[in-house]
Amino acid sequence: MIEALQQLHWTGIALADFVVFMLGYVWYVVLFPHPYAHSLGRTFDPSHKPGPLFILRPLFCNTVVIVTSALLMAMLNIHTVAGALQFGFLVGLGYLVPMTINISINPNFPRPFSYARLSGGYFLSAQLLSSLILATV
Repeated sequence: MIEALQQLHWTGIALADFVVFMLGYVWYVVLFPHPYAHSLGRTFDPSHKPGPLFILRPLFCNTVVIVTSALLMAMLNIHTVAGALQFGFLVGLGYLVPMTINISINPNFPRPFSYARLSGGYFLSAQLLSSLILATV
């Protein structure tokens, strides 16, 4: 495992991490701030400034997902756009979207399907983008 980690293309991982992080900003802050707040049972407040955990926790989690995807893609010898898209859809629709739905179905999410639809779309898009970057950089 250590040897596999050393052989990863860390520039591609860093680029994918940055792109996915920026996608999160665009997705939740620019494109869908009102639906996101609504899915959480809140009213959108443009003056609200998120704390550091709101920024650092997704960055850390995305990094773990991207490094894991890079390892899996290396083990599966995925280096083409077609292979990356297949991998991205498989992981996105097979793991990330169902986990988002599962996580949202609890009493803390007043609108679980709204949240799952919005965040599931983000996670699928993020996985597709990061898979493409990992396969082509």
